[in-house]
Amino acid sequence: MYPAVHARKHPERIAVRVGGGPGVTYKELDERSVKLARELRWRGLQVGDGVAVLAENHERYFEIYWAAVRSGYYITAINRHSTPDEAAYIMADSGSKALICSHGLRETAVGLLPLLKDGVHRLMFDGVIDGFECYENLLERQRADSLVEEPRGQLMLYSSGTTGQPKGVKRALTGLRVDDPAAPRNSDLIRKITSIDQDSVYLVPGPLYHAAAFNWSLAVQEIGGTVVVMPKWDPEHFLALIENQGVTHTQVVPTMMVRLLKLDPEVRARHDMSSLKGLLHSAAPCPVDVKHAMLDWLGPIVDEYYTGTEGNGVTFIAARDWQQRPGSVGRPVIGIIHICDDDGQELATGEVGTVYFERAGTVFGYHNDAAKTAGAMHPDHPTWSTIGDMGRVDEDNYLFLTDRKAFMIISGGVNIYPAEIEGRMVMHPAVADVAVFGLPDADMGEYVHAVVQPTAGVAATAELAAEIIDFARDGLSRYKVPRVLDFLDELPRLESGKLRKDVLRADYLSARSSLT
Repeated sequence: MYPAVHARKHPERIAVRVGGGPGVTYKELDERSVKLARELRWRGLQVGDGVAVLAENHERYFEIYWAAVRSGYYITAINRHSTPDEAAYIMADSGSKALICSHGLRETAVGLLPLLKDGVHRLMFDGVIDGFECYENLLERQRADSLVEEPRGQLMLYSSGTTGQPKGVKRALTGLRVDDPAAPRNSDLIRKITSIDQDSVYLVPGPLYHAAAFNWSLAVQEIGGTVVVMPKWDPEHFLALIENQGVTHTQVVPTMMVRLLKLDPEVRARHDMSSLKGLLHSAAPCPVDVKHAMLDWLGPIVDEYYTGTEGNGVTFIAARDWQQRPGSVGRPVIGIIHICDDDGQELATGEVGTVYFERAGTVFGYHNDAAKTAGAMHPDHPTWSTIGDMGRVDEDNYLFLTDRKAFMIISGGVNIYPAEIEGRMVMHPAVADVAVFGLPDADMGEYVHAVVQPTAGVAATAELAAEIIDFARDGLSRYKVPRVLDFLDELPRLESGKLRKDVLRADYLSARSSLT
């Protein structure tokens, strides 16, 4: 379903609110999206054209999405922390014909203006600057009755670029109407693995430009529930919103769970969490000790799924099943798993290799990058694809991830997976965040290097480094223990929870080369 259906049935139900704000009803969401759809159509946008949004977490994200999707357009969300050059790259690469920007990001917008192609429509809400038109005034002139033709559009989001330049994930339009029961929907997955329904309140703590935060929020609106969006992540505010807004479901990433667990126990205890029925996590490998601690705190409501922006496959594991198989990300609910070696040969149960999903009839591609698209496909099976993760399956087809192939360390011919080491080290009370990667070594090929962000107020000393290394040694095989540990005030981590390990490692390699 889409907002028009809920606007007829439950016009005053809140569709979205940001923080503790008054919110937008389904009636308002439907009317605003219709007006924007009419405005964009009046400007000449056609089915298959693109619309981009550049904004902080904001309620208007949703009317922009629904306007595009009920018009047959592609909708692209640009990372709100993008530089003007980065935003211009995505505008050009996506071929978006319209840019809708918030006044809150006007500094980025000013730098972006001279980089935009001629003919791009530029709208701004919550205020306006030279070079943009006032969004609110444009909507005011349009009618709120739906267009006769409403072909379903698509999200076209960009990968985070943690191992290279971001690439748009693009799928063909179906040609179906937005309200056609046969049209694929974000909510198809939610209905399979959660108890979310029209009475649910879903809390979004992450950035809306990220695939998981945006897709799941939209799925909740397809079902008719209420979406509550955090303006920005803060662990104590997260707990307060669960209590004050009666949140029933939410989704976090492992770094958020670590931050929650490192709150003072008295702070956690003062918030009533009884409304919470389900907490999902995804986006990055979750340390086993962190998951155990979350289950001890919240009980068996901490479920997990695994997928990527590409959506080529999905696995899911409920909390009770995870307790029987700690570390697993579950069995497939979309697609069939194949574990393959570097030559594409399928490996036996229990062996580690590249994770492929077989999914007939669903094809994704990286926009304007045929080489990357080809590299994601299995050499012999055109319906098998990978996003570069490595893992193994057990005898019951439960998937266990090791790490991304690009991050694997090879030391003395032995494969070492940084995620396991990071999962151990982050449990030290003085560690706020940690990155582990390989650096060149003349004898071993690579050695294990760690960079730690200390907990606030903790001094980065040689004694602390030795203590953390000893802590790691107690839980890891000797060859996995970092040889060198450095400290950094803050690690380069995206709001989505992904660590920019590529940037960090490149800085170290650059520093080394400058000394030679």
